[in-house]
Amino acid sequence: MTLPAPTQQAAAPATRLDTFLPAWQFGEHHETRIHASPARVEAAIRAVTAKEIFLFQTLTWIRSPRLPGSRRPASILAAAGDRPILASALRGGFMMLAEEPGREVVLGMLVMVPDELRRLPSAERQRLRAAFTPERFAMLASPGYAKAAMNFLITDEGNGWVRLDTETRVVATSDGARRRFAAYWRVIYPGSSLLRRTWLAAIRKRAEAGTP
Repeated sequence: MTLPAPTQQAAAPATRLDTFLPAWQFGEHHETRIHASPARVEAAIRAVTAKEIFLFQTLTWIRSPRLPGSRRPASILAAAGDRPILASALRGGFMMLAEEPGREVVLGMLVMVPDELRRLPSAERQRLRAAFTPERFAMLASPGYAKAAMNFLITDEGNGWVRLDTETRVVATSDGARRRFAAYWRVIYPGSSLLRRTWLAAIRKRAEAGTP
């Protein structure tokens, strides 16, 4: 839990993820090959639901336990089984950082904020959230934050095959935030890694089946 978390740096901007989060301390990367067109893969990324992702609801419940039958605002940790998971993420705190049709989708979220921000009245927090743009996300470097960004990157390999990569990066903006997030990350990483692989498998299955 207390091991250092060194900063990694993208060698050169090659993706939109590199543009928004070129340096990070915590991350994971997974990929799969899909026998489908880039357009079909992109459609599957946007349409796949929580119930199509093996163990999705079990793993997210472990991350954020709740009583059976209880209702919570839509989020990636409380996604409706029949709703596209990206839509639930965007309703639950993630923001769309970039969309490049047929190539890349990038989402971002503040996963840690300073205590003084969390103590603000709800209306003020909502106002700040509404004014928070992708450009401000990229520039944010004030102490006490942890910024997370994740992407889905489509690469056409020819002959009907596509490589789909997904990467998550998290950067903490101060030493204290880095230490706090490190403990959290090292607890959740095994489940997060499994979840991301089953998410890719669900996208692959939908794209190859041609499911609308």
